[in-house]
Amino acid sequence: MSWRPQYRSSKFRNVYGKVASREHCFDGIPITKNVHDNHFCAVNARFLAIVTESAGGGSFLVIPLEQTGRIEPNYPKVCGHQGNVLDIKWNPFIENIIASCSEDTSVRIWEIPEGGLKRNMTEAVLELYGFFVGLVEWHPTTNNILFSAGYDYKVLIWNLDIGDPVKMIDCHTDVILCMSFNTDGSLLATTCKDKKLRVVEPRSGRVLQEASCKNHRVNRVVFLGSTKRLLTTGVSRWNTRQIVRWEDLSMPLIEEEIGGVSGLLFPFYDADTHMLYLAGKGDGNIRYYEIGSEKPYLSYLMEFRSPAPQKGLGVMPKHGLDVSACEVFRFYKLITLKGLIEPISMIVPRRSETYQEDIYPMTPGTEPALTPDEWLSGVNRDPILMSLKEGYKKTSKIVFKAPVREKKSVVVNGIDLLENVPPRTENELLRMFFRQQDEIRRLKDDLSQKDIRIRQLQLELKNLRNSPKSN
Repeated sequence: MSWRPQYRSSKFRNVYGKVASREHCFDGIPITKNVHDNHFCAVNARFLAIVTESAGGGSFLVIPLEQTGRIEPNYPKVCGHQGNVLDIKWNPFIENIIASCSEDTSVRIWEIPEGGLKRNMTEAVLELYGFFVGLVEWHPTTNNILFSAGYDYKVLIWNLDIGDPVKMIDCHTDVILCMSFNTDGSLLATTCKDKKLRVVEPRSGRVLQEASCKNHRVNRVVFLGSTKRLLTTGVSRWNTRQIVRWEDLSMPLIEEEIGGVSGLLFPFYDADTHMLYLAGKGDGNIRYYEIGSEKPYLSYLMEFRSPAPQKGLGVMPKHGLDVSACEVFRFYKLITLKGLIEPISMIVPRRSETYQEDIYPMTPGTEPALTPDEWLSGVNRDPILMSLKEGYKKTSKIVFKAPVREKKSVVVNGIDLLENVPPRTENELLRMFFRQQDEIRRLKDDLSQKDIRIRQLQLELKNLRNSPKSN
């Protein structure tokens, strides 16, 4: 019997990446040089936001998607932070609301005017102060619920209707690296520098599952849709990139090394097509796979190759895709060396120009399924689905209303966040150390001058006592 290769039938086997032409890119952008392992980019159906390099504080650009081409150096910025901006995320239900976090220990909510910025924006509609924050995430089904995490080893849950934190998750022992929700937002998966992967019930803060990754130093995690399955990226014992799929955190289902080199892998999962995209920080390749419920569980499809290294990637929500071109995913690639943002469309090749229902199932839309009070009371609800065939470009009618802030203290789990000094970054600690050293030297100089003056006065007094007139 002759040997025949085994081909796996898949409608996504020939998906390819298409780079936008130069006039449809965003050029001349001073992309931040911060080495934090975030994307520094966020995109929705109306705006593209990019963290920029700036002096004397932190800033980011917000550009309407139709305003492609070269961006002027004096283009208006969002520049209200006093420290470097570390993360930005668009509200999934209100397209002109964006959250940012910074080294100045604040999370700020910004309302972008229609048509984009006409002048620099320095005043946020809401400022949230707590510990030092490196990550922000919006709840996937509830409006105005925001999660923040970072270098204080805690996750704070903010109810933006009242402008205060309502819960604190305090189960980590080191810096939190990544957060990911399941489809209805009832479970939160986190990765941490303590090499542990956790699945947490966010409202109670109770750890439901925990894995100590000895052979797989985990960096990033994503929930695989509505299932309890997880996929993590990290580093193997041989210091090479590795992906691991978890059915149960007691034992990895599959482990696979990627590329044989070290570095960070950003995972992106599309629950509608069951496709996983892996993008390496510092290289230009994007690998994509199909996730299955049976062996081999993870099927390699193809790889998009580019010589330009990527610093981070923004991802367009489903309702912002071009369904007429059979586009199933779109990246916005940050190329720091060129100051360029490059859209990359992942396209399923089809001959027919009609709407392809098999690749565009009902998908989570722009309407929240829950209010903050409902979710905090324990209600879970799947996202409200929408069809991409008709009316998918309708904008949400929800308007963000900032609460009136009169409260002087913010107490969570018995801790007043405004009275507790937040942890400092390494740069801040060094600056503080040198300032203290300068202050110590100044005080020593003052003391030495005072000692000299005291000796002079003592000598003058002694001379006065020994003089004939004093006798």
